[in-house]
Amino acid sequence: MKKERKDKHFIKKPIYEGGPNALKQFISKNLSYPKETLQAKIEGTVVIRYTINIQGKVVDTKIINGLTPECNEEADRLVRLLQFKVPKNRGFKGFFHKDLHIHFKLPKVATSTIQYTLTPTAKKETTETVPEKKENGYTITVNW
Repeated sequence: MKKERKDKHFIKKPIYEGGPNALKQFISKNLSYPKETLQAKIEGTVVIRYTINIQGKVVDTKIINGLTPECNEEADRLVRLLQFKVPKNRGFKGFFHKDLHIHFKLPKVATSTIQYTLTPTAKKETTETVPEKKENGYTITVNW
């Protein structure tokens, strides 16, 4: 007769549906960079601690390490949108605390490249036939 195997942890923690990669995708999809911070070209990380109730909803947030007031508000708004899956914990009805780092990075500026190719043309004469010479052309690349 086999013994029943016990769980490794007595209390199971809440998990985001889809795992850490899904959480990163959710943050990158819903994060909007504040205009004032974008114009000032400020980058950084906001560390926020949040509390999850037994239904899996975020009920409280606290900024541990902030950036600007606008970024802190955006991080708070984003964390409050999260929904977690809380497994049954043998009748335990408490709150869970987690920390999250939200990175504010300036969007990459796309550089445009235009190439022009210039090739000399041969002059056509009506009286004589001159064999065409193959000459090298010039390529100009402009980046901005």
